[in-house]
Amino acid sequence: MLESKLKYGKTMIERKIRYDSSIVEYRCKLLHLDQMKITLLHKVEKSFVMSKNNHQLKIPVGAYTFAYYWLDQPYNLYFWREPSGKYLGSYFNIVRKNDIQNNIVLFEDLIIDLVVKPNGTYYILDQEELPIPLQNFENGYVDDALHMLLERKDNIIEEVKAETKLFFR
Repeated sequence: MLESKLKYGKTMIERKIRYDSSIVEYRCKLLHLDQMKITLLHKVEKSFVMSKNNHQLKIPVGAYTFAYYWLDQPYNLYFWREPSGKYLGSYFNIVRKNDIQNNIVLFEDLIIDLVVKPNGTYYILDQEELPIPLQNFENGYVDDALHMLLERKDNIIEEVKAETKLFFR
């Protein structure tokens, strides 16, 4: 079922505008679009690891990225599953805003990210990259968004886990 979504879903571009104004783009397939949320799908072509201290999350080649962008929230979510359907982990970006323009989903990345492992442990990435303390960065917007996300993360992940499980039968 999932391979057919990759083959036949409308091609979309995810455009990440980094804090330094550089741009990264990925080709994805559209899974869902409504007034408040868009969901894209991407098959991982190159493995990667997200690490901090003694924590790490490895995403292998062939895994599926379900990318969620809420138009009314200060974050987006990458949710990974193996081809067998096994949940691998989640990664939230704190963003200025998610937007859709034609076939492009774009967001302004605000440096801070939250990684959540399958066992529920989490860690915050990239605080050392901030030009000023987190509490003052972007007039407190990022700190507020992070605290809100920490309160909501478990519920968001459970909803997405149930939704994405439907693609693996």
